[in-house]
Amino acid sequence: MLAHLRANAKPGRLRFRLGFGLCLLSIVGADVGGPPPIRFVEQAAAGKLNFVLENDPTETKHLIETMAGGLAVFDYDGDGRPDIFFTNGAEVPSLNKTSPKYWNRLYHNEGGMRFRDVTEEAGVAGKGYDMGAAVGDYDNDGKTDLFVAGVNGSTLYHNLGNGKFEDVTAKAGIQNKGWAVAAGWFDFDRDGKLDLWVVHYTKWQLPDDRYCGDANRGIRVYCHPKYFQGLPSTLYRNRGDGTFEDVTERAGLAGFAGRGMSVAFADYDHDGFPDAFVTNDNMPNFLFHNKGNGTFEEVGLATGTALRDTGKPVASMGVEFKDYDNDGQPDLIVTALAGETFPVFRNDGKGGFLDATYTTRLGAAAVKHSGWGLGLFDFNNDGWKDLFTANSHVNDRVEQFESQVYREKDSVFVNSGGMFREVSDDAGLNLTKAHRGAAFGDLDGDGRVDAVVTSLGEPTELWRNVSPTAQHWIVLRLRGVKSNRDGIGAVVRIGRQYAEMTTTVGYASSADCGIHFGLGGVGVVDKIEILWPSGVRQTLSGIKADQVLEVVEDGRR
Repeated sequence: MLAHLRANAKPGRLRFRLGFGLCLLSIVGADVGGPPPIRFVEQAAAGKLNFVLENDPTETKHLIETMAGGLAVFDYDGDGRPDIFFTNGAEVPSLNKTSPKYWNRLYHNEGGMRFRDVTEEAGVAGKGYDMGAAVGDYDNDGKTDLFVAGVNGSTLYHNLGNGKFEDVTAKAGIQNKGWAVAAGWFDFDRDGKLDLWVVHYTKWQLPDDRYCGDANRGIRVYCHPKYFQGLPSTLYRNRGDGTFEDVTERAGLAGFAGRGMSVAFADYDHDGFPDAFVTNDNMPNFLFHNKGNGTFEEVGLATGTALRDTGKPVASMGVEFKDYDNDGQPDLIVTALAGETFPVFRNDGKGGFLDATYTTRLGAAAVKHSGWGLGLFDFNNDGWKDLFTANSHVNDRVEQFESQVYREKDSVFVNSGGMFREVSDDAGLNLTKAHRGAAFGDLDGDGRVDAVVTSLGEPTELWRNVSPTAQHWIVLRLRGVKSNRDGIGAVVRIGRQYAEMTTTVGYASSADCGIHFGLGGVGVVDKIEILWPSGVRQTLSGIKADQVLEVVEDGRR
């Protein structure tokens, strides 16, 4: 059972929740002499988390086969323990889930890092070839809902609150507008209701797949994305009555076709409205600045985020839009292929970004890796957000053409004062696979961020965080009143650290479990400042560490 205590705090209300952990989104900053070690132990089999990502690979090398793998970590039944949802592929060429092995899967967290498959009873097995997941409470009823992005149709599931979900796609007005890879929830117009951004990849049909590779040697490979025409993202505005309106054209997005892979949100210029960054595969990325009047302007080139300073597009895949250097500005970290590095765009606080890929030392550390999923979280709770990446090349026959490898181990890069250093071997990340999606959360309630990683055709990895050095932490669970109930878009500051509440994670993945701060040696937080999406400001004082703290929006400005 969770312990509930009331605490008086002006101008807001708080609830202390101790015990089981929740998913995370990291923050807090403390000066340290050196980063404590990070350690993981793989426990999927022991925890009965037996999901296998079935991408149904063929000799024809359909492009969809290499891009599956999104997942979500969220507490679907409100018991205080984060559960795990996996998207899955389907049979090719029908693109239908003709067997249970292709079902999307939902695993209930039983406690103690043990999980139980509840897919059938929850009603979320799906029908088509699916790729991405996005979670958020779109109707503000206190139950987290689920959107699944797919190749041949996407699905909106309404959480009924009894352990079951209802497919409300048609009723809600969600249309199939092409191959969707990822999606995310955010309140772009600040009306207190979550809106939905859907990322599309290319115009694609099975007959369109051309032969790519070396025909003389009979080696066929997945085609370069340059052969496929991109699509714009779709923006659905929440009407507040259970339905959505497609406002893509009205919002100024319809003219920006890209080969979209993922989306992340943050108010990068602090004007009070959330902006959207979309990674594009081998073409300039998009940064959509929210003008606050229901429209967006694309400012990727103007802000320095469309391309690295080399001016060459890369295979941008996953993205995190968070403050890695504790300067109070949301930055961007992107995964890409080996030889391209993992680009870092540092927010200069003046409306632009600087290419910090090599000045952060991540460029040299990551240049040999190909990355998909990623998470920027404080894995050792020292007050600096570290980087975890799920690695593998896109092409399963790349070793026959280039000096690259296909299957890789996951990576973790420890953050020391805004500088990154790879510590993967010491961290115990020792499984070589074709990794794809990754999501994160405190799955066992010990205050340390764990990781879940999918791999094409192989069992999922459950990396329990067993970092040995004791450090303090705190998790904030935000409950909006005037704002959306999840508090998505709220800005939180503790000391030198800054974060915005979001449920988007890395590549085509999601997590809805609050905001996690590593506190280092700090046992009592002097001050926590929260700016809600509604404009309400709250300040909390003298808060004890090592707990889950529920904060309810006061409702006063």
